[in-house]
This record gives sequence, structure tokens and C-alpha cells, in this order.
Amino acid sequence: MSNERPALLVLADGTTFHGRAFGADTERAGEVVFNTAMTGYQEIATDPSYAGQIVCMTYPHIGNYGVNDEDDEARRPWIEGMVVRDLSESASNFRSTQELDGWFKDHGLVGIEGIDTRKLTRRIRIDGAVNGVLSSVDLDPASLRAKAEALPSMQGQDLVKRVTCNESYEWREGWPAPWMKRDGNGERAARRIVALDFGVKRNILRSLVAHGLEPTVVPADTPAEDILAQEPEGVFLSNGPGDPAAVTYAVDTIRGLLGKVPIFGICLGHQLLALAGGATTSKLKFGHRGANHPIRDHATGKIEITSQNHGFVVDEESLGGTAFQPTHTNLNDMTNAGIASEEHKAFGVQYHPEAAPGPHDAAHLFERFRGMIEGGSATVTP
Repeated sequence: MSNERPALLVLADGTTFHGRAFGADTERAGEVVFNTAMTGYQEIATDPSYAGQIVCMTYPHIGNYGVNDEDDEARRPWIEGMVVRDLSESASNFRSTQELDGWFKDHGLVGIEGIDTRKLTRRIRIDGAVNGVLSSVDLDPASLRAKAEALPSMQGQDLVKRVTCNESYEWREGWPAPWMKRDGNGERAARRIVALDFGVKRNILRSLVAHGLEPTVVPADTPAEDILAQEPEGVFLSNGPGDPAAVTYAVDTIRGLLGKVPIFGICLGHQLLALAGGATTSKLKFGHRGANHPIRDHATGKIEITSQNHGFVVDEESLGGTAFQPTHTNLNDMTNAGIASEEHKAFGVQYHPEAAPGPHDAAHLFERFRGMIEGGSATVTP
């Protein structure tokens, strides 16, 4: 890059990476994780589920297609910082409106390029996710290590309060461009739902609309009685950051909704649904983050290639004695990737069906939710 500026990424164990800064001149700290997707850096940066995290992109060439005005998943970026091997100095794509470096500057974000991202990823794979500090203003490794050591563990953190909306709003926007459209509403009547915002992605809301659902998005701490007072035909539980076990108010809300209205949860919403049903969750060693995770659907035996972003997982053995059954399995490590309860008319998945790595392997789950609202099964897509 021209106008090269030094930057450091220092982990809590003292591992130090020297590189070049891009974006703003600042310092950010958080849990250092990696994502294996080849594309989607703008969606990753603006996904609220990454709040409190510095993301290392394993694909070496980042920024080559720039950023645009349509692909933000939230009102602003939520990552703490980004680590890349090679930042493209130019962007080439008909949808691009800005280069990644300038976009980071505009949002006060710092990134580091020119480091061995394979070494960093291997460190996380072997020893687990670790806290770190990324800085272009403090270049003293000992100082940055001390700051990293002082950071709290992701386990036990409620980050939902940081990313949820402050007040309720209605969402009616579908897919903004012709090439993004999938299953349209046709002539079907719209179904009114409430979406609990734990850090919801805009593409999830667009997918709900695309399947004939009209979401009213409400803050994460909205109690069950207030939700039921709106007389929704279904309730959606969104994705979000942090430790699900720390979001106790959401678990209480969901417990108050079980059996009273059809429920669909994605990612953190799936984990909170399991906790409300009596199961437990635990932290994964390095999490699942990427666009190439194979998931087996128990009902059909089919494999879906999925997009994922989570550091916690439902303990499948804890589902015994609850009204929920496991419905999906992650074939990389055989962890739980889905649950359902016909008794409660509720289901959840650990992955992101609104994303398109398969490209549309999991989009049918939104149709399952609509079908459940109309009296169908929680486990079988219409």
C-alpha cells in the first residue's frame, strides 16, 4: 500500500504480529477469531454477531471487489478490527461504490495487512480463540499484551444489549435487486410476526419478507406479555453476539412464549431457544465461522452447505428430557446444528439460511416457518 503505516496485533499470550495498518489510526481490542469465507468481508464487518471480535480472514486477497451501499447487514460495522494477508489497493466490481480502506476510515475501524494469516489461524485452531489488541497508535508489544491480558473472556458476556435496537420498528423491505430475489410472496396473504432483535441481520429480515412474513422488530429485552399483546402469528429469534447463557432475560421471554405461538430461531436465537427449553450451551474451542460448513438434515438425509458464525453451541446430550429433538448435525465436528419441538411448535438452526453459500440450500427453512404458522410441522418443510 502507498503511505504505509505500521500496525501490531498482539495476543494475550504475547504472540506478536507486525504488519501494515489500513483504515483509521486507532486501537481496538477483542476476541481474535477466523473466518474461512472467500468473499463477504463487508457482510462480516457489519454482522452484529461479530461484536467484540477481531476477525482474521483466511482467504489471502481481501478488498478486491470493494464495498457498496446494499450489502451492509446492520446500520454500522460491528467488528473490532480485521486481519488480512493482502489488502487490494483497487476495487473492481460494477456494484462497488468505495474501496475497503476508505470505508474502514469512514467508520473509524482499523485493520492490519501483511501478516501471516495462516500462522494466526493455526494458533487459534490449536490453542483456541484468544483475546488480542490491534493498534496503529501504540506500537509497544509489552503494552498491548498487558491490555489483551486484561480483557474479559467472551464466556459470560452479554453483548446483545450493545447491538439490539432501542425501540421497535416495522420492516417491509424485500430483496433490493433482481439477482438477489429467490422465493417471492406470490399472491399469498402476509403473516404478521414479531422478530426479537438480538443483533438481527438485514438479510434475515429481507428473507422473512420474501416468504410473505411482515416482521415487527422489537428490542431484546421485550417481555413475553408485551409480545403476545401484539397478537403475532409467529415469533422469530435472531442471531447475535456473545454468550447465550448470559442473556437470561431473553431466555425468560422465550420460555413465556413456548407453546403459545410458533417460533423460529437462527444462531444465537437457536441457542436461546434451547436454553428456554431446558438444555444447556457451551463454548467451542475456536467456533464455526465461514461459508462452507456441511450440515446434515436428519429428516431428509440431505447435506446443506451453510454459512456460520458462532462461538457457542447447544449441548446435544442436554436435550434429553426436554421437548426438543436434534434435527441437524455439523459434519465437520458432529456438533448440534438444529433442534425442533412439535409440542411447542418451535425450531431453530445454528447456521444462517439467509446467506447463500450453497447457494440456496437452506432457504427452505423460512418456508418451514411460514408453513408452521399455517398449521404445518416444525420439522418438515412444506
